[in-house]
Amino acid sequence: MNTETPEHLEGEPLIKPSTHTHPLYDAVVEACRTVYDPEIPVNIFDLGLIYTIEISDENVVSVIMTLTAPGCPVAGDMPGWIQEAVEPVAGVQQVTVDLTWEPPWGMEMMSDEARLELGFM
Repeated sequence: MNTETPEHLEGEPLIKPSTHTHPLYDAVVEACRTVYDPEIPVNIFDLGLIYTIEISDENVVSVIMTLTAPGCPVAGDMPGWIQEAVEPVAGVQQVTVDLTWEPPWGMEMMSDEARLELGFM
């Protein structure tokens, strides 16, 4: 698990794009949606905590995620929960999960479904 903040070049997106076109992408997203923040009744994907899902041609999945706050009580556990949720997806060869704090999570990163569930819409 990498907790270092990488340097970004000007013009480079703060959040690396996901591999949306890979055939395993939707199944990996659904696996991520099975993991919930224990303090918030919404899955971590819809909360916007999953920044990037990158899937190689060899079906190696790399997830970059954040937490709602650096002091989150499950900071050490949640990346492992994601790894355990994604590894059983048919076709996935390997999973790595890296934690980042850049950019910091904000409520604007939540999906409309999460906002509705939490009463923000």
